[in-house]
Amino acid sequence: MKTFIDEKIEEYAFAYTRVEPQSLIELSEKTYQHMDFPQMLTGRVEGRLLKLLVQISQPKLVVEVGTFTGYSTLSMAEGLPEGGKLITCEIDPKAQQIAQQAFDESLYGNKIEIRMGPALDTIREIEEEIDFSFIDADKEGYPDYYEEILIRTRPGGLILLDNMFFLGGVLNLKDNASKSIHKLNRIICNDRRVENVLLTVRDGVQLVRKISS
Repeated sequence: MKTFIDEKIEEYAFAYTRVEPQSLIELSEKTYQHMDFPQMLTGRVEGRLLKLLVQISQPKLVVEVGTFTGYSTLSMAEGLPEGGKLITCEIDPKAQQIAQQAFDESLYGNKIEIRMGPALDTIREIEEEIDFSFIDADKEGYPDYYEEILIRTRPGGLILLDNMFFLGGVLNLKDNASKSIHKLNRIICNDRRVENVLLTVRDGVQLVRKISS
């Protein structure tokens, strides 16, 4: 995946991040073989970050917006405590098929439930408090996903949002997706319900912690 970060630094970060399980390496290879946009895969650095944050926060319920082929899903499930569960939202049947097969073959697959259909509908059906969430789907939908997830997140819960630089698009705002991402970065930074840091990981990751309703 082309990134907004210096490629040599990206390569260095990849080399000095603990290697992911072989099953995720194989899933990455399968994604590049069968999917039209394999660069959408989360990858080692961000995947290991997701796992570590889940391990640290010990959530009971994780919600993911955008399963794709399940690399990020399995990374988070790997860090989930006993009894934790992960609901992941997807609309692409081809991606869902690859992801479900990976989940079925994984030691952590029993923690995961894929829900097909519009993510907003899925989120609005969730009655339990959300402890941890990861948003990586259609960029123009990000502001709505953020708000719907935030109001269902417990105080102290974490929200991560991917592609928050949009390959530098946030600096020139030439398309609707870039404008949507920039708008949300501004909203988050000024949202008194949360604290945040915009990390220069991969294509930009917003790390958000809810502090009040």
